[in-house]
Formats: sequence, structure tokens, C-alpha cells
Amino acid sequence: MKGYINKVDTKRLIIMIAGNVFLGMGISIFKLSGMGNDPFSGMVMALAECIGMAYANFLIILNLVLFVIELITGRRFIGAGTFVNAILLGYIATFFYNTWLNLLGEPQLLWQRVVIVAIGVVVCSFGVSMYQTSDVGVAPYDSLSLIMRDNFPKISYFWHRMFTDALCALICFLAGGIIGLGTLVSVFGLGPIIHFFDVNFTKKLLAKGPKANNDSISVT
Repeated sequence: MKGYINKVDTKRLIIMIAGNVFLGMGISIFKLSGMGNDPFSGMVMALAECIGMAYANFLIILNLVLFVIELITGRRFIGAGTFVNAILLGYIATFFYNTWLNLLGEPQLLWQRVVIVAIGVVVCSFGVSMYQTSDVGVAPYDSLSLIMRDNFPKISYFWHRMFTDALCALICFLAGGIIGLGTLVSVFGLGPIIHFFDVNFTKKLLAKGPKANNDSISVT
């Protein structure tokens, strides 16, 4: 572990942490809209509510289960970003959600909810771009589609990710969670915006730093 820490560029670590902060902020904005979260977050929120546990605490437990899978079948995807995302993301999202409620209250009008969803898309995409492009570890859930891609290379990453997201959306629905505009936009709209931020911001920010230690994390 000490050797790994010495090899990781501090700049990449900072960008990864900032990315998780923005990602948690984006998740909280989606939740505030009341029109659905991304499939995984929505599923976690629905299941946590079913068993009466705080979202952030349940997310850590679920990530621990998924981490075992990542450790056994996709160890090369594990890094600092894995632990920051798995442990802190739920608390970051909860902090921002409570902040928005105290400052703004729940939106009452449809147009307000739609605007909030649009903001959530941009903020989430920005966060994902920074967290993933920093390339210092993948969250347990995000690693699943990458592991599937490596084991079934004839099927593109896109379809593996669609499968995991669709499964999460189904579980969310069955658990009584919200499947709405926010969910659909997350599934179909985040990709292009993430790519926009990758090309126009994050990669330029990282350009002067050393190359990533593991190019296999790429989702292309």
C-alpha cells in the first residue's frame, strides 16, 4: 500500500476527491428534484428506506459486498478512488441534500423540478468526469461493468453498463423507489456530457501530470 501511495500523483488524488464531492452534490440535487436518481443511487435509497437504515450507512454495507467481488475478480481496478467513493460518497450526498432542504426547501412546481434535474445532470457529469478520468481507482459498483467487459470482450462496455443500470432500476422500482425523468436522463444523458467535460476540462487539467498507472480502467 505504501508503494501504491508513493506512485499515485497527488494532483490526481485531489482531482479524484473533488470529483467525488461534485458527484455527491449531483446525487443530492437529483434526490431534491423528486424525479428519480441514477439507477444505482436510486436502488440504494429505496432499499435503505425499506429496511429503515440511513442511505449513507447502507451504501457502505452494499459497497463492502461489491468490493469483495472487485477484490476477487477485478483487483486491478482498486485504488484510492475505490475507498473514497465507497466510504464517503453517501455522506457527501446526505450533507448536500440536507443543506439544499434547509436553504431552499422542496421544489413545488414541475418546472422547478425539471430545472433541478438539468442542474443535477451537469453537476453529476462533472463529478464523474473528474473521478473517473483521474484513474486512481474505481468504485465497487462501477467496476462490475468493467469486469464483465473483460470477461465478455465481444460485448461492448456500453451494454454491460446498461445491464447493471437496468438491473438496479428494476430493483429500485420493486423496492418502491422513484423511477422518473432523473433516472432516464442519468442512463441516457450522462455519457455525452461526461465526455464533454473529459475533453474540455478534466484531461486538460491532467495533461501536465504523469500518465495514469493503469490504462486498463478505460471504459472504451
